[in-house]
Amino acid sequence: MAGTGGSPLLRSPSPVMNTMPTPPSAAVFDVEAASGARRHGIKPAADAGAAFVLESKGKWWHAGFHLTTAIVGPTVLTLPYALRGMGWELGLVALTAVAAVTFYAYYLMSRVLDHCEANGRRHIRFRELAADVLGSGWVFYLVVTVQTAINAGITIGSILLAADCLQIMYSDLAPNGPLKLYHFIIVVAVVLSLLSQLPSFHSLRYINLGSLLLSFGYTILVSAACIRAGALSNAPAKDYSLSSSNSEKTFNAFLSISILASVFGNGILPEIQATLAPPAAGKMMKALVLCYTVVVFTFYLPAITGYWAFGNQVQSNVLQSLMPDKGPSLAPTWLLGLAVVLVLLQLLAIALVYSQVAYEIMEKSSADAARGRFSRRNVAPRVALRTAYVAACAFVAAMLPFFGDIVGVVGAVGFIPLDFVLPVVMYNMALAPPRRSPVYLANVAIMVVFTGVGLIGAVASVRKLVLDAGQFKLFSGNVVD
Repeated sequence: MAGTGGSPLLRSPSPVMNTMPTPPSAAVFDVEAASGARRHGIKPAADAGAAFVLESKGKWWHAGFHLTTAIVGPTVLTLPYALRGMGWELGLVALTAVAAVTFYAYYLMSRVLDHCEANGRRHIRFRELAADVLGSGWVFYLVVTVQTAINAGITIGSILLAADCLQIMYSDLAPNGPLKLYHFIIVVAVVLSLLSQLPSFHSLRYINLGSLLLSFGYTILVSAACIRAGALSNAPAKDYSLSSSNSEKTFNAFLSISILASVFGNGILPEIQATLAPPAAGKMMKALVLCYTVVVFTFYLPAITGYWAFGNQVQSNVLQSLMPDKGPSLAPTWLLGLAVVLVLLQLLAIALVYSQVAYEIMEKSSADAARGRFSRRNVAPRVALRTAYVAACAFVAAMLPFFGDIVGVVGAVGFIPLDFVLPVVMYNMALAPPRRSPVYLANVAIMVVFTGVGLIGAVASVRKLVLDAGQFKLFSGNVVD
């Protein structure tokens, strides 16, 4: 990056990117190992993180299952709240626009991965793809830092919300019971630690198929509950008006966009594409179509029914609107209980998916690829490190039970750079469309618009965090909304 003229994010690709393709070898290109080995004149060592965690054996539909679990989760229940910040027209337009832009951006990133593979450099890690295309200096460390923060944050949030689901069910069965939130966090952490011993991302394929089905289940249940609640004779008054303050209205709109970025973001598409058996060219497009077919149903249905039922009084999680603190529930107890159980089960799958990058980083350094995956030499550090990682995430979840309030910040400062900005920049550099072509100009426009949205959204999200700070208490007995 250093020493190049002009803007480093819009410059033409280096001559290396334009060389004639070498015979496809499906070899994994490791920026760190390859550069270090070349400096010392030796062949790069085998990479246990690639061989064990990111093994490339999957079909395109397996990648679709992984991608759907990474994108479609209980955060869809925040979509009515996102519409509340913008109203019907702007809210639905924004929802559709973010869906279209993310699909396009993920498609472009897949094209960049295919392009690199055709040139003999098959990337299986986001950080190494970005380093190869953009330069291996600060970009590598920026991507690995942001990606690690996102993945750890989602794992923490999944543990916290899963524990909250258990607490909701427990409170219904034993209103005055002695168990606190941290007890349920421990239960979730134990179960997750056991599931985390599944050795590879590919080994989660059937769990993630189950996750896909679970997402259909609870979105149908919650949407049906919202329709019933909105149709009751004593239903809450439906008011869809926005704030009378222009500044408040603006902040709410950008906060809503940050929430949408969080809901559609994943930040691990290269790692998901890495699970495909080579050659991977063209397979990820099928996976994306599968994923976004699920997205259309599971995003729009709860967003529309939840906002219709509760208007600008909808809570940040529409389940909370269906189960108000005062008064009876607005839906049958069995229906809400079943929805909570389905959400709980899917949260475990989501935590597993977003832990894979951390496991790959750990096993790249701790495991020996020359030994068997299930050899004592590799099993012992795998069990110890993965259990320690889950325990650390569980501790943070217990200490910071207001973590859900940080979702908007994560979307603005994490998902927007990785999922909206970097894919279009890398495509313009790696595949070099003509500078006046519609594709190049559209990519530049997406980069500029979403960089601005990310900055403003971060301010709006931090502002809300500050306003709510008075409610926060370390090691609270309940999740703070």
